[in-house]
Amino acid sequence: MLNKDGVASIEQVKSRFPSKELLLKPKAITECYEEIPCNPCSTSCPFDAIYIGEDINTPPVVDFNKCTGCGICVYSCPGLAIVTAQIDGDKARFKLPYEFRPLPKKDEVWDGVNRSGEVVCKALVLKVTYTARVDRTALIEVSVPLEFLHEFVTIRRIL
Repeated sequence: MLNKDGVASIEQVKSRFPSKELLLKPKAITECYEEIPCNPCSTSCPFDAIYIGEDINTPPVVDFNKCTGCGICVYSCPGLAIVTAQIDGDKARFKLPYEFRPLPKKDEVWDGVNRSGEVVCKALVLKVTYTARVDRTALIEVSVPLEFLHEFVTIRRIL
């Protein structure tokens, strides 16, 4: 899939997630599937939870036992390829990078979008964090139905 249309397969996506038991606390989810020279996620993690190794081209691996889901790696990723995910009852909570304008506002409902750009659900905006030190990347916290845990990737304004 990825090599044909640029969209990761559901198997590739699921391979980046920990067990549902570990997702009761927030965890970083990386979507780096190809070998490219990049390591800001591993160098920015204060818990040494993201490992690249000697070869900077190696896709990152998250040690979910060390990861606290703090989100520092989300801001650090130049490819916007990291989110945090957490299971919260019958909902999935995500913190995701967002660089479009206008920014959503707390309590707004936006469209939840999959990796193909299709609307798959509604996403409730829980929090918007935007500070000058994160260089124009907002961190948006949203809640979506749990059934979209592996399908949801971002939000867009309802058209």
